[in-house]
Amino acid sequence: MLFLVAALLLLGVALGAVAHAPLSISVIAASVIGVWLVVFAVRERHARRRS
Repeated sequence: MLFLVAALLLLGVALGAVAHAPLSISVIAASVIGVWLVVFAVRERHARRRS
């Protein structure tokens, strides 16, 4: 339960920061995070197939 509260608090802080940032910076940051997650997923899938 404490983990859920902490996660919601961090989500609120992140959304508050995005609300005050210009749209172009928010889109660039979202794109960078999305690419990072895709690269991570591909690397994990590739590592699981090897072992």
